[in-house]
Amino acid sequence: MLSTADNKAASNNDHDSDSNIQHGPETIVNVARYLKTMARVQPYAKAVIFPQARATDSKVAYTHLTFLQLDRASDILAYGLEASGIRRQTRTIIMVRPSLEFFILTFAMFKVGAVPVMVDPGMGIGRMVNCLKESRAQAMVGIPQAHVLRIAYRRHFKSVKHWITVGRRWFWSGPTLDRLLEQPLRPFSMARTTANEVAAILFTTGSTGPAKGTIYTHGVFDSQIRLIKSQFEITPGEIDLPTFPLFSLFDPALGMTAVIPDMDPTRPASADPVKIIQTIEDHGVTNMFASPALLDRLGRYGSANKVRLASLKRVITAGAPAAPAVIERFVNMLEPEAQVYTGYGATEAMPVSSFGSRQILEETRKLSEKGYGICVGPPVREIDVEIIRISDNPILQWSRNLVLPPAEIGEIAVRGPVVTKGYFERPRDDALSKITDGGKFWHRMGDLGWKDTRGRIWFCGRKNQRVITAEKTLYTIPCEAIFNNHPMVYRSALVGCGKAPDKTPLICIELEKKHLKVNRKNLAMELFKLAGNNELTAGIKHLLFHPGFPVDIRHNAKIFREKLAVWAEKNMRKAYTAN
Repeated sequence: MLSTADNKAASNNDHDSDSNIQHGPETIVNVARYLKTMARVQPYAKAVIFPQARATDSKVAYTHLTFLQLDRASDILAYGLEASGIRRQTRTIIMVRPSLEFFILTFAMFKVGAVPVMVDPGMGIGRMVNCLKESRAQAMVGIPQAHVLRIAYRRHFKSVKHWITVGRRWFWSGPTLDRLLEQPLRPFSMARTTANEVAAILFTTGSTGPAKGTIYTHGVFDSQIRLIKSQFEITPGEIDLPTFPLFSLFDPALGMTAVIPDMDPTRPASADPVKIIQTIEDHGVTNMFASPALLDRLGRYGSANKVRLASLKRVITAGAPAAPAVIERFVNMLEPEAQVYTGYGATEAMPVSSFGSRQILEETRKLSEKGYGICVGPPVREIDVEIIRISDNPILQWSRNLVLPPAEIGEIAVRGPVVTKGYFERPRDDALSKITDGGKFWHRMGDLGWKDTRGRIWFCGRKNQRVITAEKTLYTIPCEAIFNNHPMVYRSALVGCGKAPDKTPLICIELEKKHLKVNRKNLAMELFKLAGNNELTAGIKHLLFHPGFPVDIRHNAKIFREKLAVWAEKNMRKAYTAN
């Protein structure tokens, strides 16, 4: 541990008793201040609940931390982190499963002013290790298996000089988290971090390109909390079921109880609906995040078993477009006043917009099914959204001449306080995604869409997945919607075979499980007839059935169309063709 003198010096240099006070021209911004507030306002309310053990299918033993306990434990650990060499601006790899320790560790990191580096473990060891190498982290906190990885790939982790083990230490040295938490309680003064100071590096999934380390500042985190609370009218005392671990970290700051679900967070499409529904009922969950894949799984189970989820006030889904049919199935499990909200955003900018299920099902569903795209609603407050002309090259300077009129498809560009300023040491990607606008900047989402006369955004797919033919450009979401209207189709994916600007459009079809034995030749002809009746899809003359689309590891919902395109090229001779 640091000596008393060392602690005093560190406090004088890096900390202050209040994380939101004025020092010179800049305000001190630190997301951990919200936890301090909640520990004072509702100290004995549960902040985090964890399923400790399952006695039987219907009996689960839970453990928890109150807001006061979480605040105190993270204070203790903050001193331990500093004593272990993890201090302000120390980039620190975090490889810890969703748990009580995950919350204690993350808030201790914020209090110290260290920089968590987080990567999705489901992306595969090779890609994950490359991401961690790219971060040039100086420290690492992880479970034993993570440290085995660190040692096995020591060449990639050579920048790591300090490490802490969460759980039992095996054959390496260094402190354990449990040992650091055994220290006596002393109030810890949070680092005097500012809005523009780096708070975390969060890697994208790399679903449409290489995974990139997105730089989050304390100001971005602070703005996200404000806008999420305002947009969804979240109040302290609510109970949240965050099925995506990173989203759970907002809960203590929002005054919500986070109930950690009994599931593998890297495989939401395979979650056990019985366990998820039981958790909702055990705790009276009022708010839930669910990827479209999990929403679909829960909705199908609920429909078949006549499940009602009376406690839920709102469900937020994001990560990929949620089909109206999927939303409708889940809405039927809720009380009349509850809604499913589709959130639009990305690791680089979140939230951008949201849209409620009432408007989706009553106003925009029919247009989406006709190929207009998926309406993701108007921008949230403080966020500017424009549709700009499509370009695959850098755009150095913002100009109103870039902006397209309503109803014309272009690239979605966003500006606002939740928009991150760049990637970690990736100047070329910064150049391709950021547009300077005086002292501000716009982020190019890499998504295509259009804006209607009411200011609502319609999503039409990824820019690098559009199919450019000799006659026209085809966009994935509008074209796929036409094929998805067939009751035997689970989902479809448009890909291009050959080289631009004369690619051959091909539609890949994944069938509903109950229709796997259908006569595929006859079904292909039905689908071609369906396509021929719409000008968007009339030019698609090739079709392949696929056993199960490759999807992203974060939400199990984004389709890897690039992989499907390679597969389609290899199997083109097996494709059904229109008469």
